[in-house]
Formats: sequence, C-alpha cells, structure tokens
Amino acid sequence: QVQLVESGGGLVQPGGSLRLSCAASRGVFSINSMNWYRQAPGKQRELAATITSRGTTNYADSVKGRFTISRDTAKPTVYLQMNSLKSEDTAVYYCNFVLNDVNGGRNSYWGQGTQVTVSS
Repeated sequence: QVQLVESGGGLVQPGGSLRLSCAASRGVFSINSMNWYRQAPGKQRELAATITSRGTTNYADSVKGRFTISRDTAKPTVYLQMNSLKSEDTAVYYCNFVLNDVNGGRNSYWGQGTQVTVSS
C-alpha cells in the first residue's frame, strides 16, 4: 500500500498564496498521473489540477492562471502552488496518485485532505 501525506493548508487572506505538498510513503513502480482535487462545503469533489507521467498539466477553468501543479517523481511528491487566492477557493484539498502496476492495471491512492480557507 502507498500512503499519501499532505501538508501546507491553512488560513490565508484573499489575494494571498499557499503551497500544498503531497508525498508518497515509499517509492512506486510507475506513475500514471498525480492530481489535486478539492471539495467545498456542500459541493461535489472536483478536479483542480493534474500532471501526467509526461509532465503535461491541465487545470480547471476556475484555477487556470492562478494555480501551478508540479512534481518530483524521484520522491515522489506533487505540489500545488496557489496564488491570488479567492474566497471561492476555500475547500478541502485532496491529492491523488494514479499508479500503474506490474500487471498493467491502475490503482488510485488518496491523501487525507488538507483544509484551505481563504478569508479576511
């Protein structure tokens, strides 16, 4: 089993920045993608940002231009740099690793979630 440990959440004022980190507890065979989801109160979980094994990134329209996803595949760790934060970015943020296994299948692992609150 792979455990994902998140850090970096907290309270920030509108316009501020935060950097989230998510590290795997051990090395992995092969990474398919590394993702950040978020879930605001009363809303469904949504995909905020993703980075593929080739380094291709994609973002939800709501965060495009403000958030940047990056990774360190050696550790492996994924980061989410969040700038120009808005109150609507308030949510629990979850990291997600989709890993390829030796049999050609894929397995999905989740972090425990970290609260990000944007408020003055």
